[in-house]
Amino acid sequence: MNKLDIYEETIIIPTYEVGEYNKNPMFYEQRVYQGSSGKVYPLPIIDKISNEKVNKEYKVVYLENKYLKIMVMTSLGGRVQRALDKTNNYDFIYFNEVIKPALVGLAGPWISGGIEFNWPQHHRPTTFMPVEYIVKKNKEKVTLIISDRDLINGTRMTAEYNLYSDKAYLEVKVNLYNTTNMPQSFLWWANPAVSVNKYTKSIFPPDVSYVFDHGKKDFINFPLANGEYYKIKYKNTDISRYKNIPVPTSYMAYKSEYDFLGNYDYKKQAGFLHIADHNYAPGKKQWTWGNGDFGHIWDSFLTDNNGPYIELMAGVYTDNQPDFTVFQPNEVKSFSQYFLPYKKLGNVKNASKDLILNVEDKKIMLYATSIMKQLKIEIITEKSIE
Repeated sequence: MNKLDIYEETIIIPTYEVGEYNKNPMFYEQRVYQGSSGKVYPLPIIDKISNEKVNKEYKVVYLENKYLKIMVMTSLGGRVQRALDKTNNYDFIYFNEVIKPALVGLAGPWISGGIEFNWPQHHRPTTFMPVEYIVKKNKEKVTLIISDRDLINGTRMTAEYNLYSDKAYLEVKVNLYNTTNMPQSFLWWANPAVSVNKYTKSIFPPDVSYVFDHGKKDFINFPLANGEYYKIKYKNTDISRYKNIPVPTSYMAYKSEYDFLGNYDYKKQAGFLHIADHNYAPGKKQWTWGNGDFGHIWDSFLTDNNGPYIELMAGVYTDNQPDFTVFQPNEVKSFSQYFLPYKKLGNVKNASKDLILNVEDKKIMLYATSIMKQLKIEIITEKSIE
């Protein structure tokens, strides 16, 4: 299909089903989850997952143009389950072809892969629950709008997924609403997963020379790590490559003034980029289960055949986890994020939703920067050539 379209389908996905909701509400508020409050009431808890796989029907929404085919699971949190670059048949987001939950979420089941939108807490409380949605279509773009209410604090969100007729990116416009009469806290981290192997590299901006762990309790230089991090001693080790990280590890960029984060597969000559204005979206994070025995076991817990992945998370209003933002009664927070594939460019040095740049020669980089400024592309390149 080369024309712009949005449509609903019922598809069959092999699924390890979850158990029934626990009939007894969990009131214990001293529970800690992902470094913050683990209170969950009035959401129900699921604490059982089947070891048997069955074929299960799901209703999904497709957004498609001549470049991209995007599949959204409105029955599972509104997550982007698949994002295919049709020009080279490349899944630029990790496509998990089986629904194989683990008890990772605040309310129990959580699945790997796709793009998960985490709010108002990490691994979103309703990540395994359906969302309300509507679809729209005109000549210029197709739109899926999802809506979700946080029953714990009473806040609300809408996310508008836009695919344009002539653009090779998915635009997500988000509105977060505090509909209560009290200040409320929230975080927002988009959580794209990407497939990894010995040929892949995480692409952080060129001004990122240090990365921090959760809470900024520890740090290490990047991309060539020297010293101890997550109890592993590194010596000139390139930790932008999944193959070099043996244990479960998180790191978040320190003070980047660029708008992009991504991944590249040198064998397939293709990759992924997330784009958002760093003035409101400073968070750039990588998480991996690790290229070791423990990580390989978790690979098998979460998929049957699709192999390892990493998460390249993009935080809005924060550069670290579990930092939260507060918004006032009746306040609305609005922002946009972009997700796109690219190819044959390698280790990108700068990017916007309209232009992707990789230049190795510093003199050429200066010239390219001047051209980008003439085009009024609001991105910073000077730090990459200092």
